[in-house]
Amino acid sequence: MGAKNILLLNGPNLNLLGTREPQIYGSTTLSDVENAAVAQASSAGAKLSYFQTNHEGVLIDRIHKAREEGVDAIVINPAAFTHQSVALRDALLGVNIPFVEIHVSNVHAREEWRSKSYFSDKAEAVICGLGVFGYKAAIEFCLEHIKVRAKLSTTVSKYYNHKSKINQDKWPQ
Repeated sequence: MGAKNILLLNGPNLNLLGTREPQIYGSTTLSDVENAAVAQASSAGAKLSYFQTNHEGVLIDRIHKAREEGVDAIVINPAAFTHQSVALRDALLGVNIPFVEIHVSNVHAREEWRSKSYFSDKAEAVICGLGVFGYKAAIEFCLEHIKVRAKLSTTVSKYYNHKSKINQDKWPQ
């Protein structure tokens, strides 16, 4: 397995992180989060790219592109799309890339409608309420998850190669 490749996606209004409702979302900017995420991934020998948009279709297109790029894991803060985007859910499921859903605030401690997510039941993990530290936790989880999947893939491959060799010995050609 080559270098680990993680994609960090942020949905609508997260470009305002650090200035929009700082009492809820804090004062750290999205640029600060992205720079810290790149540094964290790099220190673990991984590549991290990031993308933010306020437009659903553009986010879906970026998810589709992730499969072509060999992305191993996605960290996504779908923001307002969390509660309304079946299309975004379908895009994530369609590319078959494991993903972590993240929210800066504790969506379960806010308005009732915010606790409904179209993604949580399919996510590898859901992180909410940790502030921007949640991004760090999500990336760490992805790095470990990728490592475990690679190890499992190698073990399974060795098992089947060994089993195939045994079966070849048992059956006449």
